[in-house]
Amino acid sequence: MSQYTQPPQFPQAPMPPAPARNGLGTAALILGIVGALSGLIPFLFWLAGILGLIGLILGLSAKGRVKRGEATNKGAAVAGVVLGLVSLALSVVGAVITYKAVGDAVDEINKATSGSSAAKKPAGSDKPLEKAKDGEGATGEALAAGDSAVYDDDLTVTVSEPEAWTPGEYAIGHTEGNKAYKVTVVIENAGKEKFDSALVTAEARAGKEGVQAEQIYDGKVGEPFTGTILPGKKVTAVWAFDTPADAGSLTVEVSPGFDYNAGIWDLKL
Repeated sequence: MSQYTQPPQFPQAPMPPAPARNGLGTAALILGIVGALSGLIPFLFWLAGILGLIGLILGLSAKGRVKRGEATNKGAAVAGVVLGLVSLALSVVGAVITYKAVGDAVDEINKATSGSSAAKKPAGSDKPLEKAKDGEGATGEALAAGDSAVYDDDLTVTVSEPEAWTPGEYAIGHTEGNKAYKVTVVIENAGKEKFDSALVTAEARAGKEGVQAEQIYDGKVGEPFTGTILPGKKVTAVWAFDTPADAGSLTVEVSPGFDYNAGIWDLKL
């Protein structure tokens, strides 16, 4: 019987360990950092939310790999999860701030474009005003001399009866052959807030044709309103206008500011 010689047995080398799979933890950390930084800028809330959510998911997956021994960067995975949550929180805060800012801006635009919708309808004649020659329609309704335009904030504007007046030699705005009339304008602040009178303006039209009546400046006559009117206080100014000799009426329009409807007085000469 033949003898077979077995080959010698050599010990096998141990298998090298599998490389650590640390990619998810690193990605989670990077996305968490970028997301958190984005969340510091309110209008980038959408970017912070997206990056935070992805970073949170990757961080949780990375922690699972660490538990199974497939990864070794536990710190990066935990940091990715924490920063992901921070990014999501900042995203919510940024969204609230952004939406509120946009809402406030829209409200301001609506207030500006709506003009003086807060102005009350003043008592007086319901007769509509005639249009000026340039085609611009006057707003509001005609008031009589001595009537007041009262607004929702309790600001009151009153225009007196016109008084015939002779301008001085150095008056500005008077044309020889025309007649001059002056009116007293009183602004009373019965509200609770201060009122800036610097924005008060006036213009006038004379006669049925609505001819522009130039404002006359002569010493104290024609001086504009200036300064702040405190609650409970009033200020007075005397304005004068130049009209054709045959004008039988004078339409005076006083605008307290951008947020108010102009008050309009139809005065008999």
